[in-house]
Order: sequence, then C-alpha cells, then structure tokens
Amino acid sequence: MPDKINVIVVGAGPSGLLLALLLAKQGIEVTVLEKSGEYDKQPRASFYSLPAIHELKRAGVYDDVASRAFHANGVSWRYIDGTRIASIRPDDASPDTKMISLPLDELIPLIASHLEQQPSGRILLSHEVTAIGQDHAQAWVEVNGPEGSRRMSASYIVGCDGGSSKIRRELFGAKSFPGRTWDKQIVATNVYYPGLRDYDWDTSSNFMIDPEHFPMIAQISNDGMLRVTYGEESNLTREEMLARQPGKYKAFMPGKPEPHEYTLVNFSPYKIHQRLAKSMRVGRFLLAADAAHLCNPFGGMGLTSGFADIGGLYDCLYGLHAGKADENILDKYDEIRRAKYTSIVDPVSSGNLRRLWDPENIEQDEFIQMVKRAEHDKEFARSMAAGMGAVMHDFTQYYR
Repeated sequence: MPDKINVIVVGAGPSGLLLALLLAKQGIEVTVLEKSGEYDKQPRASFYSLPAIHELKRAGVYDDVASRAFHANGVSWRYIDGTRIASIRPDDASPDTKMISLPLDELIPLIASHLEQQPSGRILLSHEVTAIGQDHAQAWVEVNGPEGSRRMSASYIVGCDGGSSKIRRELFGAKSFPGRTWDKQIVATNVYYPGLRDYDWDTSSNFMIDPEHFPMIAQISNDGMLRVTYGEESNLTREEMLARQPGKYKAFMPGKPEPHEYTLVNFSPYKIHQRLAKSMRVGRFLLAADAAHLCNPFGGMGLTSGFADIGGLYDCLYGLHAGKADENILDKYDEIRRAKYTSIVDPVSSGNLRRLWDPENIEQDEFIQMVKRAEHDKEFARSMAAGMGAVMHDFTQYYR
C-alpha cells in the first residue's frame, strides 16, 4: 500500500492556495497557514498565460476565472510619445495561449472559496510560523495563532510565503537569497483614467521604451481599471514617490493628465530582484514560487514560473501519496525547477526589463524583430505564443 501523506502550505497567496486546492482535490489532507488576518490586496501580478492557465484548469477554477477576467486584445511596445513599434495580437495565438487578466485580490479569494469546499483542505488566517524543524518521519512548524502557540506537523511543509519567506530564511539564514537587486525600483498603481480612450491605442497592454520611466500601461479589468507600472529611483521613500506620482503620470501617460482626471486606486512601490534560493528542497521542506525565486515583473515571468512550480510540485506530491513515486522525485523537482529559472526565467525577464531602457536600439532588438515577423507570419506567431510553455515540466514521467 502507498504511504498516504499530508501537507502544510505556508502562505495563502495565489501559489500556496492553488497547490493546496490541487492536493485537496486528490484527498490529500492539506492546511494553509497565513500570518495575516486577510488576503493580500496589493496591486501585484494580474496576467495569466499558458502555464498559469494550464494549472488553473487542472485545479478546476479556470471557468470561474475566465468568466470574471478581462480578455486582453494584445500587447504593444511603444516609444514614450506613444508611437507604436511592434505588437502581438491574441488572434495570432491558439486559444490555450491567449492571455487573460484578473487582479490577484480577486483571484486569491476565488481559489480560496474552491479550497474551502474540499473536505481535506483548510485555511487558517492569523497563524504565523515562528520556527521550524524536522526528523526522518515528519516536519513541523511552531505557530502563533488566535488560540496561542502550538506545533503543527505534516509529511511535507511547503513554503509559498513570498519573497521574504520565513521558511526559506529558517532553512538558509536571513541573508541567504543569492542573486541581485536592480538599482531602480518600480511603482505599481491601479487607476481609472477614462481619457486613455481618446487615443488610438489598439492593444490593451503597452510597454513604453524610456530609460527613466519605462512604464507599462495595461487594462486589467472589464470595468476599465488600468495597471500602470513605472520606474523610480532606488533611494526614494514611499512618501517621496507618492508625491512624485502626478508628475510621473504627466511625463508618460497619453494626454498628460492632471490628478482630477483620473482616480488612483492603489499605489505600491517595491524593489525588483533576480534571486534564486540555494535549494528548493531541504528534507521534508520545499519551496515554490516567490519563496524560491524572484524576478522583475515585466513580461509576467514571476507568476508564470511560480504556477509552473506549483504544477510540478503537485505532481510530485501526488505521486508520493499515490505510491507512484519515491522521494527522489522531490530532488528532481529541485533540480529541474532551479534549472528552469536559470535558463529561462532569469534571462528572459532580465531581457524584458533591459529592453525598455534602450530606445536607441529597440528597433534592432532581437525579440522586437521576432514580434515584427510575427505580425505577418501567423504560424511563427503561434509558435511564439506557445513558447511560454517552455517554463513547464512534466514530472509524471518520473513515476515508476
């Protein structure tokens, strides 16, 4: 008989909840621990491409997501004055590779609602992990919750608790997260700006090439809300950046709007990193998504690779639970997911950002040349859209 397992997931973000849902639907006992008393409401990633859509479908939540989501009509690269350089259109792609958008503050509670319907899944908010440990038979976390402190144990514990992961810091030390931090930070805002409709922008997502601002302007919801992300200097405080926000908008937004012409909903500065943990497995502890690796958000590689981690880890843990795999499959998870970051996620996401800083060479950029070819070669366009699938990996091939 196979050894049945149970799992604790630390972090109730999109990746942690998605992993828990996938496991719970297979009857695996899974508990999600979240230190906050509510789900994250910050303006973070909101676009889902092939790898994310594949996992949302496997979890049985895609139809709900798609019914609420904004279905993007393409992405363009533009000069800072709005002049179009090149565009990718959704009608150039197969249905599975078309991009949709649903802000995380809507996606997270949606996945949570599905998990709450599973008898073997539960979510505990206001439960903060303070220490960890393990032996040959189990792993455990010390947890502070509304009812005091207690120890909770499981066959495996997965850190999905973000870039400042408590689990990763306990495993490797507070300062051990190899990689680099960019010398600029970015500000993510959600905003309603009706005036954008007056301009002839025929794609809903737009990257603007400028070494100072390097903005992204994208519609992310059906009611017209925009995600506007732009660059800032690394030495500014949040208050200083907030004071500079109106001037930033005037520098790159079409129409150079005054504050009374738009409604700012969210304002969230953050530093941008390219980092990869020393390992994504330490015995019975595992890391996934931002707890394991970070990249800048331009091009959506962070959420995409995080969901690819989740799909792979789910297959590994289910294989153990069902007796189809032994623990060596978790070493494969560590080896392959780290390699995917090194060979795809880091170079692609870094290229996406550097491209926005270089208006002088943008027309000759290799990727932009590919996009221009795809505008006229539909078969090539479909192959480009399917290329995001390279970040995925089928771990079921290691089942015995």
